[in-house]
Amino acid sequence: MQPIIQSLLDTDLYKFTMLQVVLHKFPQTHSVYHFRCRNLEDTVYPLTDILDDLNEQLDYLCQLKFKEDELLYLRSLRFIKSDFVDYLELFQLKRRFIQASIDPEGRLDIWVEGPMVQAMMFEIFVLAIVNELYFRRIRSDDVLAEGERRLQAKMVLLNQYQQEQNPNDPPFLVSDFGTRRRYSYDWQKHVIEAFNQAAPDIFRGTSNVMIAKELGLTPIGTMAHEFLQAFQALDVRLRDFQKAALETWVQEYRGDLGIALTDVVGMDAFLRDFDLYFAKLFDGLRHDSGDPYEWGDKAYAHYKKLKVDSKSKMLTFSDGLNLEKAWALHQYFKNRFQVSFGIGTNLTNDMGQTPLNIVLKLVECNGQSVAKISDSPGKTMTDNDTFLAYLRQVFQITETE
Repeated sequence: MQPIIQSLLDTDLYKFTMLQVVLHKFPQTHSVYHFRCRNLEDTVYPLTDILDDLNEQLDYLCQLKFKEDELLYLRSLRFIKSDFVDYLELFQLKRRFIQASIDPEGRLDIWVEGPMVQAMMFEIFVLAIVNELYFRRIRSDDVLAEGERRLQAKMVLLNQYQQEQNPNDPPFLVSDFGTRRRYSYDWQKHVIEAFNQAAPDIFRGTSNVMIAKELGLTPIGTMAHEFLQAFQALDVRLRDFQKAALETWVQEYRGDLGIALTDVVGMDAFLRDFDLYFAKLFDGLRHDSGDPYEWGDKAYAHYKKLKVDSKSKMLTFSDGLNLEKAWALHQYFKNRFQVSFGIGTNLTNDMGQTPLNIVLKLVECNGQSVAKISDSPGKTMTDNDTFLAYLRQVFQITETE
């Protein structure tokens, strides 16, 4: 079988931006990641059927190293530091840190455990591999034809939105955030090429570093939940973990990559920590759970209270979007903010088949549980309900799930 992942650049930019901070600020951190499929009942066949192929693909993955032209590309990014690229030149994923098997309930079970500077890099690769192996078995010409039909319909919509866009309004900006849930690498690249050709003024780039490099696009991304969650187990008071994470980010990037993620313990708890200092230092906020309109209104009220001009700030939406939802949100917020949209599954896996809703999340750091308390029911993730209850108490979050 051919390797699905053929380059260590075939991942999302925020893996590199987060890894750089981890390497510089807390390189000895130990971490545990756990796989979960949130919609097992929708699968056409059991995910355990791909286990042997998955283990073979993990063997391939752990043989990869960065090539010279890939390292040169990373060096060309302003916010990537030369000592970090020197580290990547030696980098290779270690097979002993990842185990794929079947759990006692008969489900596909994947655990990653090891130094965070290794373990965190597995996530996107593993999810892309699981997706591609799963969909390969139910691929047909009809499925590909339906995917193409849906892609062409998106091109029509993009054209329509370009016509409707008022030249005096902030631009309507869409990016691809779909590596982890893609139908296949080839399909993701095809979709990105089509979008870039059809609407270069709207299509802003992709989170996939390899495709950005190959097509001359902007790679996009800052931080993910795991970065902030890690601080729940680092040397700070639990109540201060968000402030410590944001401060560490600012110290590392000094003005670059200024979009903060808001939903590790919910938007209300985030805003209590996002004071004037951070509101001025960060370029904007990213939405990834909960009602996006309510979330944006809260962000607007917060900036207004701090007397910060919201029109100078960017809201990036990235939760379960399609073009129609993105356009509606753009219309709603365009007079108050700059807005951009990261679309994942609906771009890279809209084939008429039910996509997998899979995650590989950080659940433990330095021997302590960590958790995400999402604004969306079903997205909260932890392996320790006692810690989750304590986290809710510390941040005054009532249980809604």
